[in-house]
Amino acid sequence: MDLLRRWLSLQIDLGNFNSRGAIAGFALKMTFRAVILASLFSIAVLPLAHYFGLLPMGLGEAIKLSVALSWLLGGAVSGALAIVTGNVIRDLSVSRAKFEHLSRTDMLSGLMNRRAFSDALNATDANASLAILDLDHFKSINDTHGHCAGDAVIRAVSDTIREIFGDQHCVARLGGEEFGVIVRGIGMAHRLVMVEQVRALIAARPTECDGFEIYTTISAGVAEFRPDRRKESIYSAADRALYLAKTEGRNRVVHEECGHRAIAEPDNTRSERAASTMDAA
Repeated sequence: MDLLRRWLSLQIDLGNFNSRGAIAGFALKMTFRAVILASLFSIAVLPLAHYFGLLPMGLGEAIKLSVALSWLLGGAVSGALAIVTGNVIRDLSVSRAKFEHLSRTDMLSGLMNRRAFSDALNATDANASLAILDLDHFKSINDTHGHCAGDAVIRAVSDTIREIFGDQHCVARLGGEEFGVIVRGIGMAHRLVMVEQVRALIAARPTECDGFEIYTTISAGVAEFRPDRRKESIYSAADRALYLAKTEGRNRVVHEECGHRAIAEPDNTRSERAASTMDAA
């Protein structure tokens, strides 16, 4: 009885309208609800109309005609309206999903933006590392080769970071030349290896733009998530480690627990090559 009452009510789950089958099911449910409600209304009202002598025919014939018209007219009209409504809801759902995706995506890199990254940061409790990566001497790339070249470097670096971390980890462009990565699971040592892989690949791969090969490097600071640790504290620790990486010569990864000891020393040959394309900061 409770199931029938819920089914007859007009409370509908509008969650999934991604397929034509879902819209057809919605229309069918709405049609049956409209017909049943109209029929119940007729059965309740017609006896009163008959009692007061307002029916031009017998009560039985009036009820039969009313039910038939409910199916033929009410069902057809409500079904057509439900299909139109279902398609409108589907279009709105798709538009909302696209808007939500765009509102959480950095347009230049295609990575998450800071808003989406903040949500992921707040949702992560333990068994993960936060890495903040910053391009070295990025301003000199814009000054020497122009902002189009700077954008090309941002896209190339974003592709490399995405290549290493894939979809199982959270990767974002936090703004400008700064990126954030939440590396989940797999053990702290392995997480650091992945960050180092990104550093090495970026240093090894030039970005081609207008006939020039532009080499760049990144510095990275890494901090650990723990259940009893505030997110602001984790971010500050990673930021301090990034600062150490910058002050110790750039093109390296520094973990918060290593103090002034860098995780990875830079490739001197590659560093000299990268420096040849940019001024010292």
